[in-house]
Amino acid sequence: MIYKAIMIGGSAGSFQVVTKILSALPKTLNMPLFLCLHRLKHVRSGFLEALSLKSNLPVIEPDDKEQIKPGRAYLAPANYHMYIELGNRIALSTEEPVNHSRPSIDLSFVTAAHAYREKLIGIILSGANSDGAYGLKKVKDLNGFTIVQDPNECQVRTMTEAAMKSTNVDQVLSTDQIIKFLLKL
Repeated sequence: MIYKAIMIGGSAGSFQVVTKILSALPKTLNMPLFLCLHRLKHVRSGFLEALSLKSNLPVIEPDDKEQIKPGRAYLAPANYHMYIELGNRIALSTEEPVNHSRPSIDLSFVTAAHAYREKLIGIILSGANSDGAYGLKKVKDLNGFTIVQDPNECQVRTMTEAAMKSTNVDQVLSTDQIIKFLLKL
């Protein structure tokens, strides 16, 4: 299968995992990587910079209607929902929080699933609520490939366990196994 995009969602305990993934992926990654991570909505700096220091890919907080390009990591801006639109664009919204979250992992995953269908890899990491479970189910329903971080490795396993209850995920992997999988693409 030829995949066209990777979507990663996480919350409490996912930051170190994401930085490890970003530091392992090559500059030559031929697809976009979308990151929807819960974070403090009023803290506007530091998060993006910390991810950028570890990443081989440019990490970008996209603008509304930004064109999606391969080889970039798009980070949902603090306090904005990030939608992946048909036509290869990102849309941002300040609509009401979903699952008490903005950005909502579910919204990002659902829109990416509709845009990329079987060509999407959806990955749920450590987190303290169920945001992302419904979104990962939609990825699976539209024949995308689904991965959940091994709950035994998570700092907070609520998010990964909720995702596993919502759908029959394709793989449950440790951080190192997730990296190995992505490097084979």
